[in-house]
Amino acid sequence: MNIKTAFVTGTAMMAGMFSCTSSKESEKQPNIILIMSDDMGYSDLGCYGGEINTPALDRLAENGIRFTQFYNSARCCPTRASLMTGLHPHQTGIGHMTNPPGNPIRYDYGFPEYQGHLNNECVTLAQVLKEAGYATLMTGKWHLGMQFENWPLQRGFDKFYGLVPGASNFFKPVHPRGITYMNDTITITDEDYYTTDAFTEYAIRFIDESIQEDKNRPFFLYLSYTAPHWPIQAPAEDIAKYRGKYMDGWGALREERYARMIDMGLIDPSWPLTNQDARNWDSLSDEQKDESDFRMAIYAAMVDRMDQNIGNLVNFLEANDELDNTIIIFLNDNGACAEFNELGSGPASQLGTKEGYILSYGRAWANASNTPYREYKHWTHEGGIGTPFIVHWPKGIPARNNGSITEQYGYLPDLMATFIDVSGAVYPEQFNGNAITPLQGQSFVHVLKGDDKPIHNGPIFFEHEGNKAMRDGKYKLVSLWKEENEYDWELYDMETDRTEMNNLAETMPELLEDMKSQWMAWAESINVRTWTEIEEIMSRR
Repeated sequence: MNIKTAFVTGTAMMAGMFSCTSSKESEKQPNIILIMSDDMGYSDLGCYGGEINTPALDRLAENGIRFTQFYNSARCCPTRASLMTGLHPHQTGIGHMTNPPGNPIRYDYGFPEYQGHLNNECVTLAQVLKEAGYATLMTGKWHLGMQFENWPLQRGFDKFYGLVPGASNFFKPVHPRGITYMNDTITITDEDYYTTDAFTEYAIRFIDESIQEDKNRPFFLYLSYTAPHWPIQAPAEDIAKYRGKYMDGWGALREERYARMIDMGLIDPSWPLTNQDARNWDSLSDEQKDESDFRMAIYAAMVDRMDQNIGNLVNFLEANDELDNTIIIFLNDNGACAEFNELGSGPASQLGTKEGYILSYGRAWANASNTPYREYKHWTHEGGIGTPFIVHWPKGIPARNNGSITEQYGYLPDLMATFIDVSGAVYPEQFNGNAITPLQGQSFVHVLKGDDKPIHNGPIFFEHEGNKAMRDGKYKLVSLWKEENEYDWELYDMETDRTEMNNLAETMPELLEDMKSQWMAWAESINVRTWTEIEEIMSRR
């Protein structure tokens, strides 16, 4: 079955697609808003089959385009590195993770590709778009280096409010995992503070200030939420909406989402639902069921609250006549998070409070969040690298394509290429006296316009913690790292089996060997180290 909504073939020049033809505003470059959630599952949003209330994102999808096969880099830091630079994570210096607060060498393994922070051979979206005349604004999670020279303002942003490191308490972010405004660390004293709300409020404030300063200057906003990353924390009124809603368990939730995704045309009904990666719900005690329902209710509330805030942002744009000429892209940084055990981590006594740090919802619910795909954050099977991907752009997407779904596959480096395409920016060969690594992505503007030709005519590659993948046309090569066999390859046909249930490695050995050779050549070209070597370095510390 072809699940794509039919596109009209034929590409027009980008300027010709704008609805206005003579006003000064029609000549203005489009504003760009890039929104990313953190540790959310593929099927959590309403427009991707979920039961969580997400009307704002559903509206953007209904009036834009949904990609079903867009890929991230399996983990927070490498995804952010690739997203911001248009390169593979290893090419930016973040082949694994970024060094955390207080430990500047934890993820520095002695190789340029694994130094734990951005290098000087890459440029960020902010640096590139600033050169094209954009105001560059950021709120939320940075997580690309704790050194001052790698903070957002030092890497091209005009304004910043958020977290320089990764996770924090949502209600009480405290340094070294606290809030930074511009280049200053600040103390939060507001009893009603919640990071998701604050990130959005400052995003709106920054855009408003930019409009007031120069309405004809385009802006780029990077809004990087930490929701629904652990600790699972949400306002009580949002949790109450979902409390008790998950008492049928994760197995029932997976079946319900799977059926909706088929009805919505997001997946092919011939793709089997993956095996349940959790114990049977009925084997839990009543107390365990209640606690598990509570954990999932908090998680759902975090996604709901994020959507409410996205709605506030969209309403602001609409009220200021900026929505039509603004590209809004929404995606997630990796698949659902199975950390740290099956039923979730952190004491039950902290659930629903403002306390705690490592509170998670666990692998059982993450398995449901990733319906219908395999594996999770960290891994390069579809459940690890597949992301919901919504593009909304009234002036750039023909109305006939609104609500459409595309199976064209792309990945994070394509965002830099696409933003350069729509903005007229130039990707530099040199920046601040440093030679810059060539851009790795391809523009997908033609897909937005209605041209269904592939974004990629060749393979795209992935690696994180020894988990490896390559996508080339309909075939995907993938390997889940195992200590006893680092190169245990699997091969799948993504048209007939995107849930990766029918391994073709033994039946198509020639194709397997050819794709393995291509992956190995790519890995060698950018100095990917074996995970065995990295683990040996880690064990000596």
